Amino acid sequence: MKVAILCGSVYGTAEEVARHAESRLNNADLEARHFKRARLQDILDFAPQAFLAVTSTTGMGELPDNLAPLFSEIRDVLPAAWRGLPGAVIGLGDSSYGDTYCGGGEQLRELFAELGLVEVQPMLRLDASETVTPEVDAEPWIAAFAGQLRG
Repeated sequence: MKVAILCGSVYGTAEEVARHAESRLNNADLEARHFKRARLQDILDFAPQAFLAVTSTTGMGELPDNLAPLFSEIRDVLPAAWRGLPGAVIGLGDSSYGDTYCGGGEQLRELFAELGLVEVQPMLRLDASETVTPEVDAEPWIAAFAGQLRG
């Protein structure tokens, strides 16, 4: 199964989690590809059968600049072929920001719902005020996600 990993990162932490997820999913006999600064056509050409989004949150609960253009492009097109595909989100944030905590991840969950993707497991929230190794902390969640995809 082909898994497209969309990533929004400011300081590189979300990107590290995405690369780690790509490695773990590939080791689980899935074909995962991390798209960094991708355009919609890049993802369409890959022909994904599942989606994972990994994003940090900036400002007042916004997406990082490197993901915002792709987010807008997907929202404008809403590819019908993706309806019904499995998806999930890993959100990174800092709980001390209150209501905007993991806001970038929440935006991607909303986009996935608009696309008709099936959320196969609840969003993982990685709190910067509680972890120094988010990629390691995400491993059990990633393993469970891989299990959901393999059925």
